Amino acid sequence: MQAESILHAQAALGEGAIWNPETAELYWVDIEGRALHVFDPATGHDRPYPVGRRIGTVVPRCSGRALVALQTGIHEIDLATGLLTRLAHPLTDEHLRFNDGKCDPAGRLWVGTFDMLLRPHAGTLYRFDPDGSTHVMLPRITNSNGIAWSSDRTTMYYIDTPTLAVQAFDYDNATGSIANSRVVVRFAEAEGWPDGMTIDAEGKLWVALWGGGRVQRYDPGTGALLQVVAVPAPFTSSCAFGGSGLETLFITSARGGLTPQQAATFPLSGDVFAVRPGVAGVPACFFGE
Repeated sequence: MQAESILHAQAALGEGAIWNPETAELYWVDIEGRALHVFDPATGHDRPYPVGRRIGTVVPRCSGRALVALQTGIHEIDLATGLLTRLAHPLTDEHLRFNDGKCDPAGRLWVGTFDMLLRPHAGTLYRFDPDGSTHVMLPRITNSNGIAWSSDRTTMYYIDTPTLAVQAFDYDNATGSIANSRVVVRFAEAEGWPDGMTIDAEGKLWVALWGGGRVQRYDPGTGALLQVVAVPAPFTSSCAFGGSGLETLFITSARGGLTPQQAATFPLSGDVFAVRPGVAGVPACFFGE
């Protein structure tokens, strides 16, 4: 199965795909382009919001707002004006930036960090609650990436990319606590590095493989590979279900870091791609809801 380019974005580092079912728009970010993007697949129009700093991820709020995780902290953005309001700033090291993150079923934002000097175990997975409190959930992370929750709200899935694995945790939706880490999917380095992740209506995980030019579907109960979507861009970074019936899988990619030969071979790198894989996703969780 092959994904097709639907937005010739040519992003330096596309990431953070998430579908807003209320507006029928795809939110995504260009980390190194330092911009939030809001894309309407029905019209093909992509609306950029320059934010001035590296941006790791975005999650929707109600009433035309969203949360964005910038290198300068977690901010609310007014999508009508582009106005940013900082809500929290837990980062104390200038070499750290936020990376991928999503909201849990109780409306709390989970977002982790990445060390731009590539120091191992220098990052952290944080939880930012609607009451404004920030909590360290996992220390000693190297490259915090995909995160998803099971439909019964008892399991959280999480990727720290260099571990070449998806971990599962027992998750308490009432308190936001996690426990009992175990590996449910393992990857071979030759496949690519596990990056962004989403979950479908059947409880299966879709993982974007950085360097692999693909998104792969796994059964977290057995670790088995179920499906492969090829992407004509080696730096495949994140994925999210959206569109009518949540039956389209949107995929981001990156152009930065390609060799000249790779850039010539994969001219669509940095674009946003889409495919209908034959299974639907689940609605994204909004912050504070």
